[in-house]
Amino acid sequence: MDTTTQIERIPVKTTLFRRAYIWQLPVRFFHWINALAITLLVITGLIIASPPAILTAGEASNLFLMGYVREIHFISAYAMVAVMVMRVYWAFAGNHFANWRQFLPFTKKGRAKIWHVLKYDIFLMNEKNPQSQKIPTGHNSLAAVSYLVMFVLGIIMIFTGFAMYAPTSTWFFPKMFTWVTGVFGGDELQVRMLHHVSMWLFILFIIVHIYLVLFHDWLEGRGETSAMISGYKFCREEQFDEDEENKESK
Repeated sequence: MDTTTQIERIPVKTTLFRRAYIWQLPVRFFHWINALAITLLVITGLIIASPPAILTAGEASNLFLMGYVREIHFISAYAMVAVMVMRVYWAFAGNHFANWRQFLPFTKKGRAKIWHVLKYDIFLMNEKNPQSQKIPTGHNSLAAVSYLVMFVLGIIMIFTGFAMYAPTSTWFFPKMFTWVTGVFGGDELQVRMLHHVSMWLFILFIIVHIYLVLFHDWLEGRGETSAMISGYKFCREEQFDEDEENKESK
């Protein structure tokens, strides 16, 4: 009597991932320089808006700390302007994932993806049938929209910041923004308030941005964090067009 146990072989479909070059060097350069500039701008901006009482102690002629704070603030602002100009250029010269079209996901399909990210990433709702093929290779749609909003906020910060700097500056660049104060009827307090509110929106964005990056890195395990250092992510093979990758990453 044959007592050999018959084992049924069940075919299992495995998902293939491969290491793909997504974020080109200019994109990574923009990200980290901009992150450093914004961090320094927020810290020095808070000090300028409300100087610590300790700075008032001692002889004024011996205290130039606020001068150094303002200097760091202005240097960071110029750095932010420079990398933003570079990023605008790269939105036309870069690969598919850096292209300006990626930041306008307002089609019916794009809106559905935004809602998907809001439900399952932000509000942490349970997804009955999670599908890994929905994971985007580059930015997800909500991130793309948020970066577009941050770009607009960055423009507001630059315009209002240099408008306040213009009266005490001798260089031509800040003087180009003197008209901004006139838009507000010459009321510099309104310009300052808009500048200040924009800063807090930046802070809110940074908190959400860091949370989502770490969340996706933990959930998907595709190198979301390290990708902005190396440029490489692990992507589903069926989602990534190899011909496009070879053409764009040269």
